[in-house]
Amino acid sequence: MTGILRTQVAILGGGPSGSLLALLLERAGIDSIVLEQRSRSHVVSRIRAGILEHGSAQILRDAGVGERMDAEGQVHDGVELAFQGRRLRIDFRNLVNASVVVYGQTELQKDLYTSIDARGRLLLDEAEQVCLFGIDGTRPSVTFVRHEKAGRVDCDFIAGCDGHHGASRAAVPAERIAAYERTYPFGWLGILSETPPIGKELVYANHERGLALCSMRNPSLSRYYIQCPLDAELDDWPDARFWDELGKRLPEDVGARLVAGPSIEKSITPLRSFVVEPLRHGALFLAGDAGHVVPPTGAKGLNLAISDVKLLARAFDEFYRTGSRRGLDHYSDVALRRVWRAVRFSWWMTSLMHRFPDAGAFDEKLQIAELELLAASPAARRSMAENYVGLVH
Repeated sequence: MTGILRTQVAILGGGPSGSLLALLLERAGIDSIVLEQRSRSHVVSRIRAGILEHGSAQILRDAGVGERMDAEGQVHDGVELAFQGRRLRIDFRNLVNASVVVYGQTELQKDLYTSIDARGRLLLDEAEQVCLFGIDGTRPSVTFVRHEKAGRVDCDFIAGCDGHHGASRAAVPAERIAAYERTYPFGWLGILSETPPIGKELVYANHERGLALCSMRNPSLSRYYIQCPLDAELDDWPDARFWDELGKRLPEDVGARLVAGPSIEKSITPLRSFVVEPLRHGALFLAGDAGHVVPPTGAKGLNLAISDVKLLARAFDEFYRTGSRRGLDHYSDVALRRVWRAVRFSWWMTSLMHRFPDAGAFDEKLQIAELELLAASPAARRSMAENYVGLVH
């Protein structure tokens, strides 16, 4: 489709946040058009997050895309922390009466696309050379090229859900945006394998060789990670070496349950915290990775994106129903309060479970003291559980 299109909200990015926003707006009777740079098959194939907070799962149900999640997702009532040969379970259900749902982002994206098609929402994939115009005025627009044909979307507002490297944030003049960033001196080497998980819940291990994380996507699909140097190369990590290293970092009884198998996906992810302020610039609103990135240790990235678009959908609904701009005007402040709390938790989890290259004996003693505090204090465990299952959306 080419030429000039008209809509109320132009959504840049067809990943989980952009797709979900389109569905939430549709339920409120608000028209939108989604522009996605990549093909649908590429978006669906991206191996990303797999843990949904208690509130995120409910938002998906309310949006009408929770049926398969509830049928196939795995409800987890806790996680385990392993250190110095010990295992500590953080019992979400008993501590805060909530849980998380393990449901891969690839499956969630399929559900979102299915619902978008069923509801007749317009999503244009392979929309390249995206440019934003008029974000400071009352007549914003977005131009793009799709299948070598130029197009334009005129709209009332633009929702930037196009990720850290998308066109949305780049359209904001540098002098009008403040960036806060922390990079970590290590990455995560992760594999996906068609093998049964080591147990029913995630296990985070603090080990002298570095973090290890045992996760899963379903009862026959496992996701494992180990901390690695920033300069690590995938070619240096054949499957056999990965499984051997993973086993060394886990408690003996946990490692004994590992079922090794060929990897079907392998990647290295650098860890960073990144937040820009504000998240609103005139008619442009940033959501998800376009406005903030957190290390995966606390499982917050996808959940923050879901929270952002829920707030944004509510603000657009208020505007189109009543004419009030209150929700739009307060979107950035409200969203950033939750973002920074999640950034803090992700930083805390990262600091707690990893070995830093420049850390000395003092730092390692502090890590163990923090872990022992969790073991000894129900209040400390409750605080962790509250943050892990999700603060109020």
